[in-house]
Amino acid sequence: LHPKIHAALLASRTKPEHMEQLKLHNIEPIDMVIVNLYPFKKTIAKPEVSISEAIDNIDIGGPSMLRSAAKNYSSIAVVTNPTQYGPIIRELSANNGAVSENILAQLAIDVFTLTSEYDSHIRAYLKKTLAPVADTGIDSIFPQELSLVLDKAEDLRYGENAHQKAAFYKKALSDEASISNAKQLHGKALSYNNIMDLDAALETVKEFDEPAACIIKHATPCGIATAGTLTKAYADALNSDKISAFGGIVGLNKKVDVNTAEAILNSGFIECIIAPGYEQNALSRLMAKANLRILSTSAISKNRDKNEFHLRMVTGGLLLQQRDLVGLDRSQLKIVTQKKPTPEEVDALVFAWKAVKHIRSNAIVLVHETRTVGIGAGQMSRVDSVFMAIHKAEEKVNGSVLASDAFFPKEDAIKAAAKAGISSIIQPGGSKADERIIDACNQNNISMVFTGIRHFRH
Repeated sequence: LHPKIHAALLASRTKPEHMEQLKLHNIEPIDMVIVNLYPFKKTIAKPEVSISEAIDNIDIGGPSMLRSAAKNYSSIAVVTNPTQYGPIIRELSANNGAVSENILAQLAIDVFTLTSEYDSHIRAYLKKTLAPVADTGIDSIFPQELSLVLDKAEDLRYGENAHQKAAFYKKALSDEASISNAKQLHGKALSYNNIMDLDAALETVKEFDEPAACIIKHATPCGIATAGTLTKAYADALNSDKISAFGGIVGLNKKVDVNTAEAILNSGFIECIIAPGYEQNALSRLMAKANLRILSTSAISKNRDKNEFHLRMVTGGLLLQQRDLVGLDRSQLKIVTQKKPTPEEVDALVFAWKAVKHIRSNAIVLVHETRTVGIGAGQMSRVDSVFMAIHKAEEKVNGSVLASDAFFPKEDAIKAAAKAGISSIIQPGGSKADERIIDACNQNNISMVFTGIRHFRH
């Protein structure tokens, strides 16, 4: 069989005793019908594909033939992938032209997997392309039954740990700059943890229009900054927590220039970099590091894929939610304390609010201007995250502003912030203790604003 064949119906009697019946009718032991499905997935991958061209490449008869053959799997072997040719030929040779029932059953399952994926690609394309036209309000954004269409990009060496097997799957249709459609330009193959951290780094710097840099360790930022230049942004992100930045993953939202490349090379051990392009001289300098993984994405735009969801597996099930894409309008800020934040503090608070969205809960971020100086993440109590952020900030804590991803249940965190010299706080509000929290800020000359938005990131 030719390796370019997408699917084949390979008719073969399954048991040796059937061979005599075939001979009586002068029928060859193997009859074959070739079915090539219309290349729908390849068609919609073309940048300028039209709706009519895509629809013309929806195969109707081919999937029907495959399904009907698979329905009769006890007497028909249906081969859907060239990788199956070798095992099938060995089966035929070993069993005098017959195929075992176990193999036939597996081939039938593979048929329905193939046709299901084919239909899912059609649905995904039509939903993305026609949904604004076809929206009648009768379909929930969460379907009653969930089908995922992902293509295996590669097998990974292992998962989070060496004893766990892992693979990376990608969506067929994805226009937004992402780790899934990034191109690796240099370095060793990516690991499971690299991919997780690169995704976190890129999603963080997407928050900002100004040149932005983020350094990730274990899926959580240890430094985030924006500045007038990418080089300054990287230096500020690095200075947030130089110790934790060792072996980190760097995310940048602008094309990397030579100065930024030099700053990265001079800052110690970095595992990976992801950015929307590199100047040639900058790329040459970075590639001098043999093991540095360098990835390039398309340009980062303000548009986000609202049809993209966040998935999280639990044993026996899956959680599905919309992406946290809500922005912050300054006019929505509610000043709740006697002391009002200065315009400069408001700028810092807005930056801190964008940053805290990407920190693991309970999340606390301390900021000077547009750079983090201390981050507290993933603690079981909010006050512990405050203590951690203050500890990380050291002498830089004085005069900083604080962002909290969720409300304060007690005044203890406010007292700790006041003792450290924090001047202003941004938080969602909504706690039963809000009045006590506000009173604590007033007593300690701290300004505070409410956003009305929570940014948990478990």
